[in-house]
Amino acid sequence: MESAKASAPGSRFTIETATWRDFNALRRLEQVCFPQDAWPLWDLVGVLTVPNVVRLKAVLDGRMVGFIAGDWRRSDRVAWISTVGVLPEYRRQGIGRALIEACEQRLDGVAIRLSVRISNQQAIRLYESLGYHHLGTWPEYYQGGEDARVMEKGEGASEIAFPAEF
Repeated sequence: MESAKASAPGSRFTIETATWRDFNALRRLEQVCFPQDAWPLWDLVGVLTVPNVVRLKAVLDGRMVGFIAGDWRRSDRVAWISTVGVLPEYRRQGIGRALIEACEQRLDGVAIRLSVRISNQQAIRLYESLGYHHLGTWPEYYQGGEDARVMEKGEGASEIAFPAEF
């Protein structure tokens, strides 16, 4: 994957390609942003090393303050954003929006999908402002039994299954 480093207009943060060297920072970010759903160690290693995954970090003053990962699912002709998080003290500064837009540019798919806790209204409003719409619901997807709202931008090339249980 090519190296990416860009600064959002009028901002103090940069968007850069994340690497395995960001493991500890990503682990901390996951634990803070997703206390119930933080990825296990092997998932963190995978997201930082598996080929063909878009992995970007937002950096401010030399510190990772946000992260996003996504990949293109060729069999479904759909891309998925698997995670996006910004440390709480850095939210509402355009970092999440910048990460999503940078990831979307690199995914360049027919459709891009993501899932979000139904209680995370702030994230849902952000996704809607970026053109995502509600596609369906995965019941009890998250830890604690909360449903996931599946959202999509663009026109999906395949149907998505919404099983009653996992």
